[in-house]
Amino acid sequence: MSKSSKGAGKSLVRAHLAIHEPPLGTGTSPGALIKTFDFDFNPAQLSLSRAAQWKVTPTIAARYGARPEFMGSEPRAMSLEVFLDSSDRPTSNTVLKKVAALLSCCVVTPKSLASKKPSPPWVVFQWGSFSTARFTAYVSSVDASYTLFGTTGVPIRATCQLRLNEIPRKTKRQNPTSGALTAQRVHQVVAGDSLQSLAWREYGDAAAWRAIAEANGIDDPSRLPTGTELVLPAAEEVRH
Repeated sequence: MSKSSKGAGKSLVRAHLAIHEPPLGTGTSPGALIKTFDFDFNPAQLSLSRAAQWKVTPTIAARYGARPEFMGSEPRAMSLEVFLDSSDRPTSNTVLKKVAALLSCCVVTPKSLASKKPSPPWVVFQWGSFSTARFTAYVSSVDASYTLFGTTGVPIRATCQLRLNEIPRKTKRQNPTSGALTAQRVHQVVAGDSLQSLAWREYGDAAAWRAIAEANGIDDPSRLPTGTELVLPAAEEVRH
């Protein structure tokens, strides 16, 4: 099987999964970035689901059944497939390491354990302008299938099924197109960026740089290496 025969192939806009520390407090913004998982191939298929809970209480006097009562909406859930292939490098352990990175999304992070608030990482899936699929989530399951092995027995091809469940944000505003709570986005630092300039561009308030620093665990705002990926909290959360 050639690499181009699986998924969308090596397209211009690549999907990735930003893996973050969970927040140390009760906030709904992810903590510091642990790593960025870059997809070798964009997903061939991605499923989004959302459910609403209704309750029906049988009533003797209701001839055709009782009127259902709306109990609330459930957070979004997303399922996607991650295809990994290093068959052009039969001795590489790249696939093994990438599967391990995905499996670690279901394991408590050492930092959260040390702070006595144990939790697995929080993640944000991103794929270009596909904003409907971008929200803060936890990984509820990872199923890995190894399908090809090198001469030393090391896996060189694998398919992983991921299940992500949304972590709703505590904000009053909602996305008018989807009804979903607005999620933050991730910005990659370029030359000339500063926390103050990012805060001004994102929120119209340079003083909001503290919110960006807190969301990313930055102690020294003067040190902002090019290429660093920063979580930019939703504007309504910063105002709140």
